[in-house]
Amino acid sequence: MSHHETIQTAATKNIVGIYQPGSAHMVGDGFPVRNLFPSNELDREVSPFLMLDYAGPQYFTPTDHPRGVGEHPHRGFEMVTIVYEGMVAHRDSAGNAGVIGPGDVQWMTAASGIVHEELHEKEWAKNGGTLHAIQLWVNLPKASKMSAPGYQTILNDNIPAVELDGGAGRLRVIAGSFLGHKGPARTFTPVELYDLQLKAGKRVSLSLHEGHNTSIFVLEGLASVNGSQVAGDAELIVCTRDGSHVTVEAQKDSRLLVMAGELIEEPIARYGPFVMNTRAELMQAAQDYQAGKMGHLS
Repeated sequence: MSHHETIQTAATKNIVGIYQPGSAHMVGDGFPVRNLFPSNELDREVSPFLMLDYAGPQYFTPTDHPRGVGEHPHRGFEMVTIVYEGMVAHRDSAGNAGVIGPGDVQWMTAASGIVHEELHEKEWAKNGGTLHAIQLWVNLPKASKMSAPGYQTILNDNIPAVELDGGAGRLRVIAGSFLGHKGPARTFTPVELYDLQLKAGKRVSLSLHEGHNTSIFVLEGLASVNGSQVAGDAELIVCTRDGSHVTVEAQKDSRLLVMAGELIEEPIARYGPFVMNTRAELMQAAQDYQAGKMGHLS
């Protein structure tokens, strides 16, 4: 290869499409969510991510009985909860318990199986307040689906926040790396996850991996990627795997979630809280849960 070929500029990622929530529903009695996928029939385009639920922003009146989701099982993937407003308390059958608030992230690896509950934190529920969060499901490769469950509480203070050039905003590195800043999340396959705040009229250039899926979710605001049409509140911009260069430009002050990762080229079988590779494995998961093999909350 001649010298000039090796220094060609990185190709720009094109836009596959812009998607609005495909469904809206209540998870338990505490999480009003708008779903971006899988409801939009996006699987290969967003792998290794399996699900994006956008919760709120919604005000909850004061109560002595914290709302949320009671005991339920998971197997075969990871759950990532990012809190923007509000306080969420978690408890699981592996003995983990914790509270996450604004800026915090919980990264729970269900893998071979875990039972947990997610409730509004008691004191926060007593006072009432606005809940605003995202829950992502991240797939695990077949080789890791039955590994031991794990739990990472990633507090705001441990997430590198990079001030962008020219006062354009800030980017928090939850997973992967950005300009030499490494995110604290441990992942099974390569993942970049950025919490991005961008000011009106400003832009940021991201260099992501060639061949990785990339999508950008606009929580609030107006933004475009590589000169695409503008996406607004609760819309998802999905890019091609080809290319690595992504320029995000905000038309209004915007809050975005940048998700990128390596495609997991394996069959997906899903049923409720279980995501495996075959239907037989799903049936086994249901049997194992009923037999108490994933534990219970005491």
